[in-house]
Amino acid sequence: MLTPGLSTDWGAEDMHLLTRSTVTDYTEHLDRATGLVASRVASVRQPFSGASRAELQRLVDAVDLESAGVGTAEALREVDGLFLEHAVWFHEPSYAAHLNCPVALPAVAAEAILAAVNPSVDTYDQSTVGTLMERRLVEWTSQRIGFAAGDGVFTSGGTQSNLHALLLAREWALAEHGGSRAEVLPRFNILATASSHFSVEKSALILGLGDDAVVDVPDDGEGRMDAAALAASLAAIRAAGRIPMAVVATAGTTDRGVIDPVDAIAEQCEAHGVWLHVDAAYGCGLLVSPRHRGLIRGIERARSVTVDFHKSFFQPVSSSAIVVRKPRDLAAAAWHADYLNPVENEEPNQVDKSLQTTRRFDALKLWTTLRAIGADGLGEMFDTIIELAVQVGDEIDADPELELVGRSQLSTVLFRVRPAGVDVATQDALVAQVRRVLFESGRALVAKTVIDGRPCLKLTLLNPTTSAGDIRRVLELVKDAAAALVELQDVEVVA
Repeated sequence: MLTPGLSTDWGAEDMHLLTRSTVTDYTEHLDRATGLVASRVASVRQPFSGASRAELQRLVDAVDLESAGVGTAEALREVDGLFLEHAVWFHEPSYAAHLNCPVALPAVAAEAILAAVNPSVDTYDQSTVGTLMERRLVEWTSQRIGFAAGDGVFTSGGTQSNLHALLLAREWALAEHGGSRAEVLPRFNILATASSHFSVEKSALILGLGDDAVVDVPDDGEGRMDAAALAASLAAIRAAGRIPMAVVATAGTTDRGVIDPVDAIAEQCEAHGVWLHVDAAYGCGLLVSPRHRGLIRGIERARSVTVDFHKSFFQPVSSSAIVVRKPRDLAAAAWHADYLNPVENEEPNQVDKSLQTTRRFDALKLWTTLRAIGADGLGEMFDTIIELAVQVGDEIDADPELELVGRSQLSTVLFRVRPAGVDVATQDALVAQVRRVLFESGRALVAKTVIDGRPCLKLTLLNPTTSAGDIRRVLELVKDAAAALVELQDVEVVA
């Protein structure tokens, strides 16, 4: 029975839903939204407005979310003044902080399509051809890795892909070694370097492994796993009565942008019968690189691989995947539900492969980009930023006011600013202060990290339209900010 007074004759226009009768409104709203974005992209001259967090909080708090609706046009106007005015713009050349990329135009167009259609690719009857397109892209990625007949599924990002891979590794190791979970799980170890992504340790926690499950394998002094040290670590784990569950090799560490020697690591994993997972979230662009593909030699020997298309394939967030060499490995994470995967259903069923149920058709973005630009075109874009990082590193190394901290194999540049006569402690203190000054001005965004116990500034170059001149201007801002801070603080100059 309907509640008295409840209207039952609302149309789609009143509901503000995308239907046959609202297509004109849809095109008008989309035109208005894309116009606002285009205007901002064309006019912004720095990556961030520089507004303080207190100011942004006041703007957010001033919006009354309990009020009557204001209409789509007015809501978009508010979004322009609230979000677009203060967004961080990754296409700006002076953005060089994190692994955020400017997005490929074909992918942006595809994003609009998938948002409007709103398929979920967990089951075939919710996505039909979308399921087949995603599977084809996973097959394509698998072939690029070098797997003869691999399989996989799209995920929300590298953290989920790594978790999924280590879940499969855990289940494989349990089957290999037998015993109850309660008995065996505390004996499992995951081996990785200290430079591996934090999601490795987080995954160990989620997977119910012991507090000491993740073992740090020594590196070569530059952040790359030492294969000989890995062999020693594997032997020590066996000797202690523990079980090496998996080795995680990183193809593009977040801080240094270096690549573990996958081929040599694979030799040890095969010799010891251990699952090898390669986290190529950052370095997956090498799969299409015309000039630098050799940096990930041996990746085809992995049991599982993480790829993040929303990094070095220039896709909008989110677009990642886990790919496995042996399709049967995915079955370890399958879960039956009659309403999703009935036993009589012979249709392709992605929910059996994924940790998610409802899942966006993010593969459409990569599909459209590959068809528009081509794999070689994407690879050239990634090669461009790798080569820019080499040039920027050379220039920093030659600058007496800057200190280069190691060399990247991909597109990160680590450095410190060292004004003349300033001691090491002050140089270290300047790292966070310079980053803060630049961020609060909005003129340039750089990141901060810690290498070998000392802080340093980090440029993450992921924009192939950025030039060496653009980065020189960022470095000048860094040096000017450091000089001003030294003068303002009246820092004692060391002879």
